Amino acid sequence: MKRFLGFVKKEFLHIFRDYRTLFILFGIPAAQILIFGFAVSTDVKNAGVAFLDLSKDETTQKLTDKIISSGFFRRTENLINYNEIEGIFRKGKTKEVIIFEKDFGKKLLSEGKANISIIADGSEPNTATLVTNYTMAIISDFNMEISGMQGKNSLIIQPEVKMFYNPNLKSQHMFVPGVITMILILICALMTSVTITREKEFGTMEVLLVSPLKPIQIILGKVMPYFLLSFINVLLILLLSWLVFGLSVKGSIILLLAESMLYIMLSLSVGILISTVSSTMQQAIFISLVGMMLPTILLSGFIYPVENMPKPYEIVSLAMPPRYFIIIIKNIMIKGTGFQYVWKETLILLSMTILFIGLSVRKFKVRLE
Repeated sequence: MKRFLGFVKKEFLHIFRDYRTLFILFGIPAAQILIFGFAVSTDVKNAGVAFLDLSKDETTQKLTDKIISSGFFRRTENLINYNEIEGIFRKGKTKEVIIFEKDFGKKLLSEGKANISIIADGSEPNTATLVTNYTMAIISDFNMEISGMQGKNSLIIQPEVKMFYNPNLKSQHMFVPGVITMILILICALMTSVTITREKEFGTMEVLLVSPLKPIQIILGKVMPYFLLSFINVLLILLLSWLVFGLSVKGSIILLLAESMLYIMLSLSVGILISTVSSTMQQAIFISLVGMMLPTILLSGFIYPVENMPKPYEIVSLAMPPRYFIIIIKNIMIKGTGFQYVWKETLILLSMTILFIGLSVRKFKVRLE
């Protein structure tokens, strides 16, 4: 029995001395419960809303204040005419536009009913459904309040809901851009890191290094096939989304492909960087899957809106490349916007690519040259 207890004690010491094992045992469960508990939220918080008030009377002002003070929405802009609606949606900060008809308050008191239009950004179906439901609930509550104040039970505010870009709220508008983003980051980072780590693990990297090829040439030679294959994946997904789901690219296909190539290069550079800190293929696979898949799904805005997350998670998401590529691909593919609407995200991805490539080449040389 004493020998058995000694053996168990030895195993405990072995576990406690291995920081990777401790991270798997305690770090990942803690991170998952925190992420799923706070980042994964179906509540509406600080959703951007713009107002087109054609009446500008006391009633519309009260209803506007009630919507903004609810804590679910924040005012992004006051519009002047209908022509500004598409432009405000293309900027990406506004999830909903609320339009008050002319003489809204007068019609409500004299005729007993008035119309209000709610236009939501349908490129994000889940968010669009949530913000319109929240808005209609606030309008219904306001309708009961004003009916009680006027001593009438017949006052009716009739909301009319429309979806911009995606009238039928097809889920393909959400998952196709997200699938492209997730597939590229996983395939590129995972396969690149495993390929280079395998050479180091099997001892064949030293053979390559004594060849006339320079380290940068070895890296490029390793990642070039995956660059081409990933680009073919993008073409295949776009073709399937068009043929099967009827989701075509509304913007410039050339711009979309160029942005995809930039994102592929970024993903490959992440894979190279992972390979420099991994000594075995198992480590490379673990870091790639855990470090790429969960953040892509949960912190990129793919499924859950970033603005709904607590501030610390929103700050963390700023370092996630998928967050910017999803914005780019939704703008080009679904909204049909040009480069002027995605240049900031493109510049961020380009900067990240240069940074990761520089770090990867530097660490690769230090470890293997």
